Amino acid sequence: MRVTAISKLRTASETRIIDEMHRLRARIFQGRLSWNVRCVSGREYDEFDDLEPTYIITLSDSDAVIGCARLLPAIGSTMLGTLFPQLLHGAQLPAHRRMIESSRFCVDTGCEEGRAEGPLHTATLTMFAGIVEWCMANSYTEIATATDVRFERILKRAGWPMRRLGEPTMINETRSVAGILPADAESFERLRPAGYHSTPPVLQHRAA
Repeated sequence: MRVTAISKLRTASETRIIDEMHRLRARIFQGRLSWNVRCVSGREYDEFDDLEPTYIITLSDSDAVIGCARLLPAIGSTMLGTLFPQLLHGAQLPAHRRMIESSRFCVDTGCEEGRAEGPLHTATLTMFAGIVEWCMANSYTEIATATDVRFERILKRAGWPMRRLGEPTMINETRSVAGILPADAESFERLRPAGYHSTPPVLQHRAA
């Protein structure tokens, strides 16, 4: 299992990985979670995919996509500010140049690889560590996100507690909350699972 970062597509392999990522998002968000998301030909996209994000991707030993997240600078257009401002309860996202927004996080926890190695799937911890590693390499210190209270508990169990930006609010049928996560060496060391492996693109700046 390894984690990588992809922004601008440079190779056929990266194009295949991103296509598979959109398929995973459709299976998880529309299929498993029944979210009201836009899917075309079995792939989930939204307008934030058009803003040149960086994708953090976890790949299995057979190079299948088993985890993903999307990162965009918090000083630009964000899901929190555009789609879920109710989670900020009338306040503004405290965005700054060293804050990134993470969205569309998902993991195929049905993958056998890494399933029985601890209370959380290894792919989940690998994703967490990969996000933090990329943030540190690119001078980001905080991660803003909108999530649900179930996933908030997973973050806490992983040793990466989220600082809430407000009380939970119902969005459709999901009890949702916004918060800030630290991106620092202490968090990385606490989160990364045994055998954690990232490929060099995680260390490259998104504008490179």
